[in-house]
Amino acid sequence: SCHSLLLDCTKVFFPKLIMEEVSPTMLSSPSNHTLLNTATFILLGVPGLEAAHLWLAVPLSAMYSVALLGNIIIVTVIWTDSALHEPMYHFLCVLAAVDIVMSTSVTPKMLNIFWSGNGIIGFTACFTQMYIVHATTAIETGLLLAMAFDRYIAICKPLHYQTILTPRTMMGMGMAIITRAITAMTPMTWMVVHLPYCASHVVPHSYCEHMAVAKLACGDHMPSNLYSLIVSFIIVGTDVFFIATSYSLILQAVFSLPSQDARVKALSTCGSHVSVMVLFYLPGILSIYMAWLGQHVVPLHTQVLLADFYLVLPPMLNPLIYGLKTKHIRKQVDKHELGSQGVYTLMGEMSWVQDIYREN
Repeated sequence: SCHSLLLDCTKVFFPKLIMEEVSPTMLSSPSNHTLLNTATFILLGVPGLEAAHLWLAVPLSAMYSVALLGNIIIVTVIWTDSALHEPMYHFLCVLAAVDIVMSTSVTPKMLNIFWSGNGIIGFTACFTQMYIVHATTAIETGLLLAMAFDRYIAICKPLHYQTILTPRTMMGMGMAIITRAITAMTPMTWMVVHLPYCASHVVPHSYCEHMAVAKLACGDHMPSNLYSLIVSFIIVGTDVFFIATSYSLILQAVFSLPSQDARVKALSTCGSHVSVMVLFYLPGILSIYMAWLGQHVVPLHTQVLLADFYLVLPPMLNPLIYGLKTKHIRKQVDKHELGSQGVYTLMGEMSWVQDIYREN
């Protein structure tokens, strides 16, 4: 037809101005368009649950507000209180900042989709969001490992804490975490950016998730998907192994305590920390492998909800578990005077840490 011939000529002579037809159902906005410039993607939110978008927006807004407020409080308290300028709190401060960046990179756009149905996002914004999400998650898993190492030194080798975790060592660990994230995630984003997108630009997701976007490419996206799978397996697998090793050694030290009360407190504290790590790692791992298996195995809306949960819930829980359960930070939030400083304060002056310190 003449219309098809015109589109073919446009693709040949004006590739930058290609216009693609979009079904009105692809945009759940009152002002649906039939044409969309290829310099944009369309995020669908949670495919199959469009009718529930408003209901999803309510808990998401609450979780994001709690995450933002909690992490801002943690950063502010640690930054302004010189008594908290210790390795443990430095890691916690950076973790809170990373949580703010990670959740803010996706949640406002998600809420825009859920509230108004406007899922249009530019190419640059989409790939920037993708890079930030993957880089911050890689940084966060490195920080969780660093914090587990910090606890291991504080509990199992308390007399050597100050000589092992020096400012220079802390700086080196931080640079290594950031360098690893950038080195691992830059090639993946580069591969996706350079794929040709000449067909549908409708992303069946709430944000620019790597595999969801890569599958829209006209070219071969398998190298990018394989790279993502292998890199995530190496980074997460390595970090989880060393975190598990650290906590195993910590538990050995805890169970050697003569006090039953100290053991109960230690298990309670370690259990809450491990719970946060499980909530961070498990949804992320499942999300990656579910996307790899495809929606014929796992429903698409389940994959998307799990991926959304993975980016919003840990930033909300981290300040509650790591921050407000720490005695010094809680006192500062409540505007009380700070207690004693030193090695005991590194774990929030928890009595079970003091018992271990005395044993050693």
